[in-house]
Amino acid sequence: MMCPEPFDELRTAPLDELRMRAESVEGHALRQARRASLSDDAESRSGSATSLLRTIVGCYLRQCGGWIAVSALTELMATVGVSQTRTRTAILRVRGKGLLAAEVRDGSAGYALGPTAIAALERGDRRIYTARQMDPSDRWCLISYSIPESQRQLRHQLRRRLAGIGCGTVSAALWICPEYLAAEVEEILSDLGVRTSAAIFLADETRADGGLERAVGQWWDLPAIAARHQSFLSAYGSVAASDLTPRQAFATWIGCVDAWRVIPYADPGLPAAWLPADWPGNLTVRLFADLREQLEQLSGRYVHQVTRRS
Repeated sequence: MMCPEPFDELRTAPLDELRMRAESVEGHALRQARRASLSDDAESRSGSATSLLRTIVGCYLRQCGGWIAVSALTELMATVGVSQTRTRTAILRVRGKGLLAAEVRDGSAGYALGPTAIAALERGDRRIYTARQMDPSDRWCLISYSIPESQRQLRHQLRRRLAGIGCGTVSAALWICPEYLAAEVEEILSDLGVRTSAAIFLADETRADGGLERAVGQWWDLPAIAARHQSFLSAYGSVAASDLTPRQAFATWIGCVDAWRVIPYADPGLPAAWLPADWPGNLTVRLFADLREQLEQLSGRYVHQVTRRS
């Protein structure tokens, strides 16, 4: 089964049908999917077989009507350097997360998006493709919680997931982020069942000894975040997109998205006035946007070629 062409015409009818399937799933399954999806993007190691598979699925499976033949998916994975054995292992992992489900269509074995995948992928799209930038006048969101030592593992999960969406650490039980992350914070607290053990404060002003420039350097690991940006610049700053074939464009674009998608989860988009003068964030945002404009559609042609043969 092939992906229809052009891709822009596919964004309405197939997704409406898939959303109806998603809405019919019981609330318990939806909560499980949200719990996994919020942390997965921060945890997946860029370049791994599982991460590359999730990137391919996120970029193109919805445009293929939510289903792809096994042979086509295997070929796409091979194009980004993943063997059949590693592809099978990666598929098992993402199926366990509910992202894919085995489904036979017209006698062909393949994989369809799981019933809760659409909402998770759309949430990821908003984070990956829409740059966030806090204004100095914007409010802060502070998260205070009290979880007993007997629930140490739960406390660890909460800290891991707050860090996974870009929150900083003021102290062990006090975290901070721009107000635009408040909704995701609320969702994490509810998913973990600790909403009654936490309080959220929205603050117009935050005073810190030495000023906010010094404070944010303590609350966030800025060198680690900057290193992610620099790594992306080093890997993709010299790509000559105009010289690439559709197959090469696909491999480059998938690698680019896979490397990029962890950065918006690590970087909360703090104002430039509070960051080091050589902060590379704006450079990487522009580079990713430029590469998307040059590679995404050409990459889509290759996906169409591959799925048409299946």
